Parts: sequence; C-alpha cells; structure tokens
Amino acid sequence: MSWFKRKTKGITTTTEEKKDTPKGLWYKSPTGKIVDAEELEKNFYVSPEDGYHVRIGSREYFEILFDDNKFKELDANLESKDPLKFVDTKKYPERLKAAQDKTNLKDAVRTAVGKSKGKNLVVACMDFSFIGGSMGSVVGEKIARAADYALDKKIPLMVISKSGGARMMEAALSLMQLAKTSVKLAQLADAGIPYISLCTDPTTGGTTASFAMLGDINISEPGALIGFAGPRIVRDTTGKELPEGFQTAEFLLEHGFLDFITLRRDLKNKVNQYLDLILNQPLRA
Repeated sequence: MSWFKRKTKGITTTTEEKKDTPKGLWYKSPTGKIVDAEELEKNFYVSPEDGYHVRIGSREYFEILFDDNKFKELDANLESKDPLKFVDTKKYPERLKAAQDKTNLKDAVRTAVGKSKGKNLVVACMDFSFIGGSMGSVVGEKIARAADYALDKKIPLMVISKSGGARMMEAALSLMQLAKTSVKLAQLADAGIPYISLCTDPTTGGTTASFAMLGDINISEPGALIGFAGPRIVRDTTGKELPEGFQTAEFLLEHGFLDFITLRRDLKNKVNQYLDLILNQPLRA
C-alpha cells in the first residue's frame, strides 16, 4: 500500500498556495448536525438529520410558494425615512444603509403577487436579516398596500412573519403600524377575501400583537418561537416558572393559538388546499 506513504520528503506548501474549504458548503444545525448546503437547499432548507427548519428569507419563500419562482414584486423601492432624527450608537440612516448593503434588501419585508398552483396569491414575507425583521413604517405600509392590492384584485393574501418586534428607531411611528395593518385585514375579512398568517421563527413583539395572529387561519412551522414578550420578561412579570416548551409553535397549537403546524415541504400544498376549501372551489392536485 505504498500510496499511503509520502515518497518524496521535504515537500512544503506556502501559505499562499494552501486552499481552505470554501464557505457555505456545510450547515451546522443547533442540535449539532452537519448538513451539506446543497442537500439542505434541495430539502426546502430543512435539516434532513433532525428536521430543524433553518431560518430563510423572502427569496426562499417566494421560490417555494410561487410557480416556477415567477412573481411581480410590489412597491419594491419603498424605503424608511428618519423623521425622529434617531441616534443610538449610529444614526438611523447609517444603520439603514448598512442593513441595505449587507442584505441587498430595501427593508424588512417584500411583497409580491404571482401564481401558486395556478391561481393568484399575494404574499408579504418578512426578512429577519434586515435589522431583526423589525416592524417600521415601511413594513406596515407595504403590508397595508399588499392588502389593498388583494382587496382590489380579489386575491387571497398571505403574510409570512419573522420579526423581533417593533423598530425602536421609529418609536411611536412603528407602533402605529399595528393599527394600520389590523384595519386593512379587517377590510379583507369584510370583503370575504381569505388571509393566511404563517408564523416562522421568531415571531415576536408588535408583529404577534397585530397581523401575525389575525389570520382566517394561523399556521406555523415546527419549533418556531412565537410570543409577545420574551420568556424572561414573562417569568419576571408573573413571578412564576414557565411550562416546558413555552412560546414554541407546538405549545401554542396545544393551547388554541394556532390552527395547525406544517412542514415547509408541505407549505405550498397546505396553503392552497385551505384556499380551495374556504373558497368552495375544486381541490387542486
């Protein structure tokens, strides 16, 4: 077995010639499972080793939901302003610019319309990578406009929540988005147009207190964190120890806050099956 042995001695490799493993080839889940990145993508960004649903953004959800990944983006260039002249460790415009450069997004939500299993669907999807998916004026406005579009065209609306809550840099202006989006969803309900809310990991704060829990049907992915305040704040406020699994999707399903939990690979079929049932139309294969 001479091919196990180095025949030539004194071989050296300079630092410049050494090759590192390219980044992005492997993904390590929170449970420690190592998954090939390409295999992960083919499996809807779910670890085949343990079923862990990796956080993804609007690009991946649009690819999953829209037929052949074809859609028309709505209000693509809407950007936040700085009416409060907010400054913490950075000026708010600087923080926005840094987030835009890093994520190649304009803000923490994208809205689009396209065919899903052959029928039109409006989707608003939040991106946690943009300042923690925080809900500012643009997020509220784009979801409101998506609801208006759905109302005008008589098309079902789906909102995919993934948020750390209200955007502190916009203070009360951020909190106003709770009321604005809730009113728009009430208008959809009055018109008999279905609204589906999908809660993904994490869905917290003002998002939970408004559009994320107002769906005609509220669904979630497995293991998602869903709540208003964090477990520590709830524990300190109530003075009680929290039950096991508190604020997980499974806990909320058990206590009636969710209608069902769906695996990501089944998401497109489940959503459209529900729409067919509620609209009293033939079930699509």
